Amino acid sequence: MNKAAKIYVAGHRGMVGSAITRLLAANGYQNILTRTHNELDLLNQEAVNEFLSVEKPDYIFIAAAKVGGIQANNIYRADFIYQNLMIECNLIHGAYQAGIKQLTSLGSSCIYPRNCPQPIKEEYLLTGPLEQTNEPYALAKIAGIKLCENYNRQYGTQFISLMPTNLYGPGDNYDLNNSHVLPALIRKAHEAKIRNDSQLIIWGSGNPRREFMHVDDLARASIMLMEQNYDGPFVNIGCGSDLTIKELAQEVVSVVGFKGQLQFDTSKPDGTPQKLLDVQKINQLGWKAEIALRPGIQDAYSWFLQHIAPSLYS
Repeated sequence: MNKAAKIYVAGHRGMVGSAITRLLAANGYQNILTRTHNELDLLNQEAVNEFLSVEKPDYIFIAAAKVGGIQANNIYRADFIYQNLMIECNLIHGAYQAGIKQLTSLGSSCIYPRNCPQPIKEEYLLTGPLEQTNEPYALAKIAGIKLCENYNRQYGTQFISLMPTNLYGPGDNYDLNNSHVLPALIRKAHEAKIRNDSQLIIWGSGNPRREFMHVDDLARASIMLMEQNYDGPFVNIGCGSDLTIKELAQEVVSVVGFKGQLQFDTSKPDGTPQKLLDVQKINQLGWKAEIALRPGIQDAYSWFLQHIAPSLYS
């Protein structure tokens, strides 16, 4: 990518979009295009088409999405499938109509079957039933992959799909009703420490295994593949190792400094038993995750203390 190329980052205020925007700027890209939701509603096809036809960015990163944890996915099922489908359809079709050849669409590892062989290879897509708690979101992200694949096939575009594992880091969502497990654990552990609680209650059995990657590593992969003009099939992005939710909770409380006991509420859903991505393809393309879990959690907690914690007690 030319350093002066016009690059549109959709969802630049979110965790993923802000990480991509920061890294683009740090790498010397001078013409980064962004719009807030108030300035451009990505659910509005006419508005998206007008924006892309006028601005004509050289590259697009689709980091905009409606996201959340198990509870949010399970409650707002219609919102998750509708909004994510519309964002993808409007931006991918709009890019094609505006003559934009290169685009990266970011998905999620939840696209794979619930009981997938581990580690999960890209070819396992659509080989079994999805996890029911997040099926609407997963279906929307699968549609995004197929949109990119088929626009490339029919129109000769170069639209890339990346499937990252569970992400965390600066800019994460710490709303306990909608957040993912790692930021939820950080907030719960912090508040329990402030209250001097004797125990911390955690949803589920603690037995499911999950892989966690710092969002800055995903940003590196996203930009690297765009710079390399990668035009192959969709690719997993992960760190290649996992741990149980119990082990994650132990790591979080150690970083936060909570001294009480962990209690697991088995009446709450566990979700998929294991989600570990096979990352051989992206490793062979020259990328590996660099940020280890503990320093990554320390970085996330520092951001939480600076940006979220003050508002909780104001």
